[in-house]
Amino acid sequence: MNAIKWALLAGNFVIGCGVMVVGGTLNDLVRDLRITVVDGGHLIAIAAVMMGVGAPLLAAAVSRMDRRRLLSLTMLWYGLGHALCAVAPDYHWLWPLRALTVLGAAVFTPQAAATMGFLSTPAHRGRAIAFVFMGWSVASVAGMPIAAWVGERLGWRVAMGMVAVGGLLAAWQVHRALPRGIHPPALSWRSWGKVLRSPLLMAVVFVTACQSAGQFTVLAYAAPYYKQVFGASPEQISLMFAWFGSLALVGNMVLARRVDKVGAARAVTLTLGLMALSLLLWPLATTLPWLAMVLLPWALSGFATNSGQQARLGGLSPKLAPALMALNTSAIYMGHAVGASGGAWVITHHDYGSLHWLGLVWMVLALGLSTWAAAAQRRADAETVLG
Repeated sequence: MNAIKWALLAGNFVIGCGVMVVGGTLNDLVRDLRITVVDGGHLIAIAAVMMGVGAPLLAAAVSRMDRRRLLSLTMLWYGLGHALCAVAPDYHWLWPLRALTVLGAAVFTPQAAATMGFLSTPAHRGRAIAFVFMGWSVASVAGMPIAAWVGERLGWRVAMGMVAVGGLLAAWQVHRALPRGIHPPALSWRSWGKVLRSPLLMAVVFVTACQSAGQFTVLAYAAPYYKQVFGASPEQISLMFAWFGSLALVGNMVLARRVDKVGAARAVTLTLGLMALSLLLWPLATTLPWLAMVLLPWALSGFATNSGQQARLGGLSPKLAPALMALNTSAIYMGHAVGASGGAWVITHHDYGSLHWLGLVWMVLALGLSTWAAAAQRRADAETVLG
């Protein structure tokens, strides 16, 4: 089990690096391809839409495949796709290659979580799922800062090539660690129907979408924001990403250890409140050091929220976990698309300094939905006990 957990964490690390590589290298990508920052944001949004739509559709298509074969082939696709992106001659070649490549992320993250939930005991399911998803936090600590520095100093193509190598190595590691014959319950139309007809389950999924939109309204443009507003150097930009990522890793590790004791719903509501606090305090950040302080509550909570949501859904209905994980992953990426598109609109019609207000609106909406869903879950649990 330890080998499986670490292999899936490594796969999520590479997935996270690949998803975030455009944001981290956006300054060089815009300069090299001679496009606008808004066009770069559209590249993020296009990929997010593909992942958001692809996660549930592909989950149904691959539900009967052996997970060892599925997850290793998915990482192979991801690695080769990034290799092709690295040599794309212009933007018109890059965006369709990128759109096809990120379908690997649409499959890997939810199926890795569902596989871990399937292999774990109920008492340790939340912790195991959160551990696997922690690969994203590690990507924010190491992958995002390195991509930002490589993008500024060596170019975005080198950063894409590094993700390609990581994808191939992760494919080998997953194939080596997972045994044959892992077949979680196949998804059926009845399973999808149960999920889509449940107000509680869908509310939790929408919490993911709203908080993701709130985060990516700002995070999608973090690199140009640091450069344009604060005149940050490549090293300073990389350091800001490393600061955010290091705190995100700490927050995710704490949640992974405590989620089964505290309760996933309570943990998620707390992390949403901390992110909203950072966005509310944003106007106080007049220098990069002050911005680093304002980011602290958000950074501790950002990736922990996604891990908590995975654990929350896995605990609500283990039998429907494959469908729920696919929908939750879809919600993450659709939130990325909505956030990046909304951020592009704000930059076009206002300025970088207004991004956090739109992000705050999305975060408050997520907080309200999460509170309602937690209350609905308590009522449902009480009715089950009384019945």
